[in-house]
Amino acid sequence: MTSRRKFITTSVSVAGGVIGGVALTKTLNSTQQPISSTTVSLPTVTMPKRVFGKTGVSVPILGLGGAGQTPLSWDGREKEAIAIAQRALELGIRYFDTAASYGPSEEYLGKILPNYRQEIFLASKTAKRSRDDAWRELERSLKRLNTDYLDLWQLHHVSFSEELDEITAPNGATKALAEAKAQKIVRFVGITGHHEPDIIAAGLRRYPFDTALIPVNAADKHHPRPFIPVVLPVAQELNVGIIAMKVPAYGRIFKPGVLNGMHQALGYTLSQPGVHSAVIAAETPAQLESNVKAAQEFQILTNREIVAIEQLTANAWEDNTFFRSWT
Repeated sequence: MTSRRKFITTSVSVAGGVIGGVALTKTLNSTQQPISSTTVSLPTVTMPKRVFGKTGVSVPILGLGGAGQTPLSWDGREKEAIAIAQRALELGIRYFDTAASYGPSEEYLGKILPNYRQEIFLASKTAKRSRDDAWRELERSLKRLNTDYLDLWQLHHVSFSEELDEITAPNGATKALAEAKAQKIVRFVGITGHHEPDIIAAGLRRYPFDTALIPVNAADKHHPRPFIPVVLPVAQELNVGIIAMKVPAYGRIFKPGVLNGMHQALGYTLSQPGVHSAVIAAETPAQLESNVKAAQEFQILTNREIVAIEQLTANAWEDNTFFRSWT
C-alpha cells in the first residue's frame, strides 16, 4: 500500500506545478494551480473553537459547506466560488467541507486552499462502499483538492443497515479508511447521514469513527426520528466529534413565523451538548459574513431560550426537515 502514497504525492505535484505564494486578496484563475507545499500566512481573526472529540484537535465552531445553495457546487461558477472561499479565509473560517460528489466543489477549493494548507482543516467524503472503490475516489479527491492528505475523510450518507454491513465487511470501505489513516493520508475518519439516526448511532458503535456529520437544527426535534436524542448521547459516550449540518434547512427555517435569523438557528445547534462545529454553505460573501457574525457572537442558550425556539419550529417542522424525505 505504500505505493499508493507515492502515487498520490507524485500525481498532486505534477497536477499542481511549482509556483510562488499568492496574496489572500488575489483571485486565482483556472490556470493557476497552487500546491500544498506552498504556504501563505492567514490573518488572525477570532473564531471560537471547540476540542473535536477524541481527535484532540480544536476546530472552529463554524465551517464552510461545499454543497447546497452555494456556487462552490455549481458548474460554471468558479469566480464566485473562489470569492466565497477567499472571504471565508479572511473572516477566520478554517474548516472547509466538501465531497467527491459535490460537483466542482473539490476542484474549486483546490485552486485556493493549498496555499494555506497547514492552517486549515479540510474534510471530504466518499459514497463508495467497497475498499477499492473508496480508495479510487480518495485518489481523485486528493488530485482535485491539490493536496496529499485530508484532515477528515468520511463515508457519505450512510442510511441503511445493509450499508453498515457492506462498509464494515472485510473488503468494505472502512478498510480503506483504516489503511489511509495508517499511512497518514487522512488524519481522521468519519461517517455522515441525513436520514436515519439509528443507523448512524449503530455505525458509531460498530466502527471507531472519529467523527459524525449529522443534521442538527431547531426543527429536527419534532421529527419522528430525531437525531439529537439518538446520536448525540452515543457520540458523547464514545467521545466522537460531531459536526452539525442542515442548520438553517436551506433557509426554510427562516420563513415568516419560524426563526428570525442565523443567530437563533446556529445558537440552538451549538447549544446542544456534544456538538463541536457546524458547516453551513453560503450563496454570497455577504451571506457568509452574516453567518460568521452569528458564530463570533455565539453564547450558549439558556434552557428557556432553547424551548422558545423549539416552540417556534413546532408547526413548521415538516417543511424544515424536508431533507429527511425519502421521495
